[in-house]
Amino acid sequence: VLSFHLIIYLSLIATMAFADSCSRPEASSKGSAAPEGTRTYLIGGNWKANGTVASCEKIIGDFNAAGPIPANAEVVIGCPFIHIPLCLMSLRKDIEIAAQDCALDSCGAHTGEICASQLKDLGVTWVILGHSERREGFGMAGEDSELVAKKTKKALSEGLKVMLCIGEKKEEREAGTTMDVCASQLKPAAEILSKEDWANVSIAYEPVWAIGTGLTATPEMAQDTHASIRQWMVDNVGADVAAAVRIQYGGSMKGANAAGLLAKPDIDGGLIGGASLTAGFFDCVNGVPSP
Repeated sequence: VLSFHLIIYLSLIATMAFADSCSRPEASSKGSAAPEGTRTYLIGGNWKANGTVASCEKIIGDFNAAGPIPANAEVVIGCPFIHIPLCLMSLRKDIEIAAQDCALDSCGAHTGEICASQLKDLGVTWVILGHSERREGFGMAGEDSELVAKKTKKALSEGLKVMLCIGEKKEEREAGTTMDVCASQLKPAAEILSKEDWANVSIAYEPVWAIGTGLTATPEMAQDTHASIRQWMVDNVGADVAAAVRIQYGGSMKGANAAGLLAKPDIDGGLIGGASLTAGFFDCVNGVPSP
C-alpha cells in the first residue's frame, strides 16, 4: 500500500502542484458562519508520532464520513511528516493539514530538517510550533522560546499559518506562576512579529500537566488563563490584535468536555492530542457553540 501511494505521489508531483492535483472528498458544513468581527473557532488535531498507513487510512475514512462541520469552525489535522501526502490525497477538503514542526532555515544542507517552503509547496497550510514536548526535547536539548519565535517568523514568511504553543508545568501552576511562564514564552514572538503577522497565528495554551494525563483544567480555570493571555496581548501587542487572535485550549480536550470549554468567551478552539486519533474527534468539532 505504501509503495502504491508513493508511486502516485511521485507521478503527481512531477506534473503539477501536489495539493491541487488530489481529488479529495468535498466539504460539508452546517449552521452559520461566525458573524463579522467575531472569531472563528479553530479545532486542531495533533496526531504526534502516531499512525501506520493502514491506521491513518482508517481514521481518514472515519473523518470523511463524520458529517458536516460547523460553518463557524476551522478544522486542522497535524499529522506526522510521512503521512502528509496521504492526508492531502484523501482527507476531506474542509480539513486542512498541518505539520508538527518546521526548520528554522531555508532549504539547504540541513540533514533531517523539513523547511517551511517545502511544506507550503506540498500544500500544507499550518504548522504547530513550540509544543511542550519539543520544548523538553527528545534525548537532546529542547527548543527555547527564542528559537520558537524565530521559527514562527520563518514559517509565516513562507506563507504558513502557525499554532504557537505555550503552557506551564504542574509545579509552576501550583506555585502561582502560570502567567509568568506564558508571558515568557510569548515575549520573544511579540518582539519580532508584526501586527500583520498575528493575523496568521493562533495561540495554543496547553497546560503541560494536562497533556496526555487525562487531567484537564476546569472550564473556569482555562477561561481565567485564556483571559489573562488575551490581556497580555492587549498590553504588549495591541488591543486590536488581542481581540482578533484565537486562543486554543490544549489540555486533554475530548468529546466529554469540549462543549463546556468552548462555551467560554476566551476559548476559541482546541488543540487535541489523543482524541484526534479517533472518530470521537468530531465530538469536539461538534462541541463548537452556534453563533
